[in-house]
Amino acid sequence: MADLREVQLLVIGGGPGGYPAALHAADHGLQTLLVDEDPKLGGVCLNRGCIPSKALLHAAKLIREAHDAAEIGLTFGEPKIDLAKLRDFVQQKVVGKLTGGIGMLCKGRGVETLRGHATFEDANTVSVDGTRIRFKNCILATGSLPAMPKLFAIGDDRVMDSTGALLLPDVPKKLLVIGGGYIGLEIGSVYAALGTKVTVVEFLDGLLPLADRDLVAPLEKKLRKEFEAIYLNTKVAKLEATKGGIVATLEGKDVPDTATFDRVLVSVGRRPNTTNLGLEKAGLKLDEKGFIPVDKQRRTAVPHIQAIGDVAGEPGLAHKATAEARVAVEVLLGEPAEWGPRAIPAVIFTDPEIAWAGLSEKDAEAQNVTVEVLKFPWAASGRAVSIARTEGLTKLLVEPETKRVLGVGIVGVNAGEMIAEGVLAIEMGAVARDVLESIHPHPTLSETVMESAELAYGNATHTVAKKKTSAPKRNADDAG
Repeated sequence: MADLREVQLLVIGGGPGGYPAALHAADHGLQTLLVDEDPKLGGVCLNRGCIPSKALLHAAKLIREAHDAAEIGLTFGEPKIDLAKLRDFVQQKVVGKLTGGIGMLCKGRGVETLRGHATFEDANTVSVDGTRIRFKNCILATGSLPAMPKLFAIGDDRVMDSTGALLLPDVPKKLLVIGGGYIGLEIGSVYAALGTKVTVVEFLDGLLPLADRDLVAPLEKKLRKEFEAIYLNTKVAKLEATKGGIVATLEGKDVPDTATFDRVLVSVGRRPNTTNLGLEKAGLKLDEKGFIPVDKQRRTAVPHIQAIGDVAGEPGLAHKATAEARVAVEVLLGEPAEWGPRAIPAVIFTDPEIAWAGLSEKDAEAQNVTVEVLKFPWAASGRAVSIARTEGLTKLLVEPETKRVLGVGIVGVNAGEMIAEGVLAIEMGAVARDVLESIHPHPTLSETVMESAELAYGNATHTVAKKKTSAPKRNADDAG
């Protein structure tokens, strides 16, 4: 029988939930062991998801900007793509550097790491490839995996999930993307910039079904020019491997019955990673969607076992996992912490980017919440005009009477960098006047947030006058 080790805190999973939890716990004196089965820490996000995709999207952006520069009088030659060098940049100079940094952080801050797959033996013991570990507390942060429906699992490596596509095996002439969500559109954008003819098939009636239609519209208009085709309300009924390519059978209105592609990307969502963990031996059960149920303290049905990140429920976002990590550890430390954010930002790193936080119009309608919608078009932004990117839009949803900010949505260049202001406004219970009277630097795209807020009280400075209103009333506490 293997030797039994004992630790105060066992963290299973080294992704954006697990390793911050381990670091935070060790900083506060907890003897912490971090177990992960990947060769390098960082989880899917760093090794096979968020980070490599953003590195590739940066390359795609450079290609597009060089092409679009002709409109302002700058002409460059056709890009020469060194695929091997691009792969090396992503895997070594980006992913390798960051994973190495996490390893050094763990070592420097007293987190012991162990590579292997953890399986519960009981509610206080796991086995990691033969090593038995007994713990006082455990945080599960095992993340998620790309979903691959049986219909598309035809045993041919030309049919890829997001992991395979991000490895850039080649630049296919024709690529089918199954699924019009953020993963499919981001990766499809990369391949389109590299020269691939990309076709997107989405079963629903719109791309990015969770996003506001106002925000999706400018992106869809641009993608329809860059992609070979976008088919909505369409189903991929069958994939067949042939010598000449992967033949897809399509079902929908005004779509071809079949089409042949060099490669296929299946991006129809992700599933929580609970495979072979032995959860039942620890007394844990999954909900109807396959997640591990948790309370506001991130505790599972077994109080000394917590779960965070993708495995504990939607949304499956790295920054949500990192925020949950802090809550989970603070609970272990006896702090009065609980999970209750007013806004979890979401960003789609296409071009243009889409970002939102808080309530959307669809949410407001579903929850029967009355909102006032304030929209500022980027065509009225000096900064947007100066960089020839006026397709953007900034919108705020506010409470009609109090003007409290309930939701923020942005589509346009660098929307992901701008949304944090919206998150802060929602979390702090700010009203539109707080936003408009916070001086924004000129000329910047961030001014569009300020001018959207100004619309709550009548006219924004750079919009056509529609009505006269009185200035927003000041509270007595605002005098000074």
